[in-house]
Amino acid sequence: MNGLTASYEDGLRESLTDPLEAAAYLNAALEDGSQEVFLLALRHVTEAIGMSDVAREAQLNRENLYRMLSAQGNPQLSSLNTLLRTIGLRLAVEIEYATA
Repeated sequence: MNGLTASYEDGLRESLTDPLEAAAYLNAALEDGSQEVFLLALRHVTEAIGMSDVAREAQLNRENLYRMLSAQGNPQLSSLNTLLRTIGLRLAVEIEYATA
């Protein structure tokens, strides 16, 4: 990894500790429509905050949390909700307006 990539990743990790930045990052990942992309983004946010700390606060096994946030992860809604609430976020449903 070169210095520019490391600098970008450090900056991203730092910004994702801000709940507003984390929410925007996760919403952008949801726009992609891919569960894999969303779970990767959620993993980035969780790692920025601290995977072990989040797992402990959410009362989830750290290894299970890694598995849940992997490309093959398929978390239950209750687990996802618990994780999001632990990092200060929540799930929401919005109206999608059709464009004419």
